[in-house]
Amino acid sequence: DEIPTVVGIFSAFGLVFSVSLFAWICCQRKSSKSNKTPPYKFVHVLKGVDIYPENLNSKKKFGADDKSETKNKSVMPKNSLHLDLEKRDLNGNFPKTAPKTQSSPDLENLSPKHFAERNKDSVSPDSLKSTTSLSSEEKQDKLGTLFFSLEYNFEKKAFVVNIKEARGLPAMDEQSMTSDPYIKMTILPEKKHKVKTRVLRKTLDPAFDETFTFYGIPYSQLQDLTLHFTILSFDRFSRDDVIGEVLIPLAGIELSGGRMLMDREIIKRNVRKSSGRGELLISLCYQSTTNTLTVVVLKARHLPKSDVSGLSDPYVKVNLYHAKKRISKKKTHVKKCTPNAVFNELFVFDIPCEGLDDISIEFLVLDSDRGSRNEVIGRLTLGSSAEGTAGEHWKEICEYPRRQIAKWHMLCDG
Repeated sequence: DEIPTVVGIFSAFGLVFSVSLFAWICCQRKSSKSNKTPPYKFVHVLKGVDIYPENLNSKKKFGADDKSETKNKSVMPKNSLHLDLEKRDLNGNFPKTAPKTQSSPDLENLSPKHFAERNKDSVSPDSLKSTTSLSSEEKQDKLGTLFFSLEYNFEKKAFVVNIKEARGLPAMDEQSMTSDPYIKMTILPEKKHKVKTRVLRKTLDPAFDETFTFYGIPYSQLQDLTLHFTILSFDRFSRDDVIGEVLIPLAGIELSGGRMLMDREIIKRNVRKSSGRGELLISLCYQSTTNTLTVVVLKARHLPKSDVSGLSDPYVKVNLYHAKKRISKKKTHVKKCTPNAVFNELFVFDIPCEGLDDISIEFLVLDSDRGSRNEVIGRLTLGSSAEGTAGEHWKEICEYPRRQIAKWHMLCDG
């Protein structure tokens, strides 16, 4: 009887010892795992942000070039976590660093000082008038500077435009005191070639470094063309804000010597009225008792040619704004292949306030195109701050409520 009892006691002690040893080994492994760094996938998700500089200095950085990282990355102290993502653009780069050039290595690490030095040698005095002859008002309200380069490839018969960067843009978002800029570019006067850059988030010094190549433009025709840059700030909840524009007439600019680096001051956008945009007949009636605005889109005439066939497929988009915020939108049916369209479509809008002081209404005449984005043929805005016939029309409907008043209006450039 004593032998089984002794065996049981020794077995119990052995089991307790084994369990204790196993628990001690698990604790040691757990403590050693907690000291290891996270997987590199986290660095990749953050697009090259250096999370642990003391451990990854000798590793390949994700989402960035090693050479540019060593040149542009500031020295960070050890054992510190620095994630300043708000000041980075969509590519994870700081906007104030010298951007990497895609078109040619000779444009790497160029600062605005280099642009100014190169301009003295490569740009004619006539082409620098917009930067030297600024009025006093423009000097007070500076909208920044646009840096770009022009080049003509004689072998491919192609005109090459590289939008380098913009500096000193104004803040369009009052809350964050920053902007989300991008640039639209077109070649005047035909407006056939329309391109735009990507949007760079939360920066006043965007580095785009995007190259656009236009084929089929003879070198002899460059003197008759003009480049039109429109600088905008993306707005997710309403229309994009227009920061300004830059017009570059190519007359007098010699591109036979190779790439030419240029910079221009951004000026306020000039809303140019054009007889070539056509006219729109609108009827308005304000019902003060029901606080509604009745809009009738009647006719459009003398619309310009928009496509290869020589005729456009117009329709009208109507946007109602209250305190510069769009609160309602309508649109007419498409009229096929005509420069003189008859719509006769009525829309009724509910006004959220008493009176029309803070109300404005916008008419966009567009060309319907299934293959690509619909182009704006012309624009018309009616409101208390409108000028010309648009202002007179708005004043009349305010003074004579419950009366339907119709007028022809000239369309502005879209």
